[in-house]
Amino acid sequence: MKKIFLPLSLATATILALVSCKKNDNPAIPVGDDRASARMMQAFFEKHAPQTETFNLDAAAGGTITLKSGTKITFPANAFVKPDGSPVAGAVTVSAKDILKASDMILANKPTVTSSGQMLESFGEIIVNASKNDTALRINPAVVQRPPTVMVPVGTATGAKREAPMWEGDTTVSYTNNGYNHDNQPTSVTIQYSVSKGIDWSQIPGWGAVNGGTTIFPLDALGQWRNCDALYNDPNPKTTVLGYFGDKFNGQTGSAGQTPSMLFFKKAGTNTLINYSVMILNPAPGKEGFLSYQNSMPIGTSGTFLAMSAKDGKFYAEMRDVTFGAPPAGKDFISYNFSLTEVSETQLLNLINQINTK
Repeated sequence: MKKIFLPLSLATATILALVSCKKNDNPAIPVGDDRASARMMQAFFEKHAPQTETFNLDAAAGGTITLKSGTKITFPANAFVKPDGSPVAGAVTVSAKDILKASDMILANKPTVTSSGQMLESFGEIIVNASKNDTALRINPAVVQRPPTVMVPVGTATGAKREAPMWEGDTTVSYTNNGYNHDNQPTSVTIQYSVSKGIDWSQIPGWGAVNGGTTIFPLDALGQWRNCDALYNDPNPKTTVLGYFGDKFNGQTGSAGQTPSMLFFKKAGTNTLINYSVMILNPAPGKEGFLSYQNSMPIGTSGTFLAMSAKDGKFYAEMRDVTFGAPPAGKDFISYNFSLTEVSETQLLNLINQINTK
């Protein structure tokens, strides 16, 4: 994700505002300063996002590391090579970050959507790096028949055994001049907008084994996000879903970096999270917001929306349970008018964690 660096004087002022405001967790930002509010949201995500964990491992012997979540990564002997392919001996540093639940998918902005907008059910997202003396290492091609493996404490609700394909992805920012307005009609803008999509997943060779409450999958590369996901196939007709933020939409969503207004959807009872990152272009007043990919949401799907925004120095949010109905007569979409209310930083974090129970 692109980071925004502030001049020292402005950064100092922002930090002082953050630490001095004790009344409601929110910094004192002048009304109408959408850029400062966007930085406030960025600071929130940087503070609460899942953190990387670091371990030491003997390269020759291999071994297993265990993350705080319970995820275990097992490396065979001689699993690493230097960039030139030469072997690695002695101690190496291994770092890993896993994302196993919907709240972490929000805080890390790593939703479960394919590059074509299809929903995925996640059985574990992870990124692993290894280094020796500050030199980034690679997986040894010689261990391809017995690659490192990842075991995560995520399975199926029924405990049934199944297979799930592997996916790769990277942080993605969407740039567009063309899109859809508040009535889902094609439109365009003269200024190019950018919105962080979080990540797009593309299928790669390999499968994971889901066995009750755990999932095991291969780790074929370092320094790249890997996801063991099942494609969610729903035979029901599809529609487009729009979400309006009213006067709580922060216009800096169209700028690079952390987006201060976001709309997430958690499918009921499934480890599936969608980031509605497609912005409504040329909206009528009060109809600012986001929409899904065209005709990508199955009618009859139940789940929970979490709309959030930082504006005028305050956080706003709304959580709403919904079931997608068919579009009304004469329309090719369904829409929701959100009524975001002010929340503190603590309350916003609680809402994000609450979505795990949905």
